[in-house]
Amino acid sequence: MLLLRRLLVTLVLLAALAFAGFYVLTDPRVVSPSPEIGALPAADIENGKLLFAAGGCASCHATPGQEERTRLGGGRALASPFGTFHAPNISPHTRDGIGNWGVQDFVDAMAAGVSPRGQHYYPAFPYTSYRLIPPKALADLFAYIRTLPPVEGRAAAHDLRFPFNIRRLVGGWKLLFFEGASFRPDPAKSESWNRGAYLVNGPGHCAECHSARNALGAIVPATRFAGGPDPEGKGMVPNITQSENGLAKWSVEEIAELLKTGFTPSFDSVGGTMAEVVRNMAQLPDADRAAMAEYLKSLPAVEGPKGR
Repeated sequence: MLLLRRLLVTLVLLAALAFAGFYVLTDPRVVSPSPEIGALPAADIENGKLLFAAGGCASCHATPGQEERTRLGGGRALASPFGTFHAPNISPHTRDGIGNWGVQDFVDAMAAGVSPRGQHYYPAFPYTSYRLIPPKALADLFAYIRTLPPVEGRAAAHDLRFPFNIRRLVGGWKLLFFEGASFRPDPAKSESWNRGAYLVNGPGHCAECHSARNALGAIVPATRFAGGPDPEGKGMVPNITQSENGLAKWSVEEIAELLKTGFTPSFDSVGGTMAEVVRNMAQLPDADRAAMAEYLKSLPAVEGPKGR
């Protein structure tokens, strides 16, 4: 009996230590520390506006049911295997939006996935890509958003199944899958290639849709850009590598044209969420779309998952 009691006490102590270790390791400021912004030069509103378009902010955060894409009241429902996420209000409203945030709060959210209250954001918000945007550019984006109209009203809370509704578990997810670092140019590549790599992987977050994901919702590195099931369960997202079933037969100019007009080389047009992407990318300078096309054309061929 004494031996059994000691065994039980030992198991309880080990469980308590394991829980304490997990709690410390998954602390938002530990598992995903944000870059300290320090003193920044005056914000570049025009650069912020460009990033707003490249990042597709309006596509998720504009209030549904109205055409004005600068009214960022949130509310769009995003279906997923884990439940339904609802895009929040990110307008400058001081109660319902982000009007009371500081620049560091915004950088924390975008680069580390951490809220001003010190909680994890779910990676349905693609900070896993936005982390590549340097703090100065994030400050520019924040300054632009603050010029937009405040919108009253809060979006509905996320409706997630257990255990995915426990935010602290996102810290464990970050331990496994999240790398927080700004974009690092490749010195062996051209300036335009690096610009394209930055826009595609960072603000444009193209891999977030055009890649397969594992059971925990993280991108499978081996299938990056090779397409996969639509995260919202609406068929398949196409392969955009140089695979035969991807962009192998497309020219740089044809890729850039699709990003501007939505037309394919066969004079078809994209639809669904890709039409929204084109609406955003059409606002970028021609040189930026050309840079994105140059980078995409350089991606090695990867065979993605077969259609369902």
